[in-house]
Amino acid sequence: MRISATMQKALNDQLRKEFGASYLYLSMAAYFAEKNLNGFARWMRMQAMEEAKHAMKIFDYVEDRGGRVTLEGIDRPPPDFPSALAVFEHARDHEAKVSSGIHQLFELAGAEKDWATQAMLQWFITEQVEEEKTSSQIVDTIKMIGDNASGLYMFDKELGRRGSSD
Repeated sequence: MRISATMQKALNDQLRKEFGASYLYLSMAAYFAEKNLNGFARWMRMQAMEEAKHAMKIFDYVEDRGGRVTLEGIDRPPPDFPSALAVFEHARDHEAKVSSGIHQLFELAGAEKDWATQAMLQWFITEQVEEEKTSSQIVDTIKMIGDNASGLYMFDKELGRRGSSD
């Protein structure tokens, strides 16, 4: 069964949001690189790549269902942040927004009795649980570190190991 026009439009909008998230994380990576927090920068670069993969998963799915992918403009992400904590709080809040969007898509798919799209979206729902958990844990850790430069330095090194053993 071909994807409905309504679902196609909604998935294309989510595709834009996923690429936007990738762009946002690259902006965060650039901010951290400028601050010489290269571990945080690496973590954000990897997060950006992951978000781009999520976008491509939707891109491929729309095509697989006989739909048409349409790419819309991506909002400019903020270039500056007040602190490392503010960056990760922004990331955490952004992930919560992404989860909300996925849930709305899931509800739309159910209303349309589009079980294939619901099944595909289940992967995203599970992924978002992990994304929200990880970003919340990072925020909590940075809050514990507080103004301790040594603690921030050590946590930067820890997050910089992302991908080394994943």
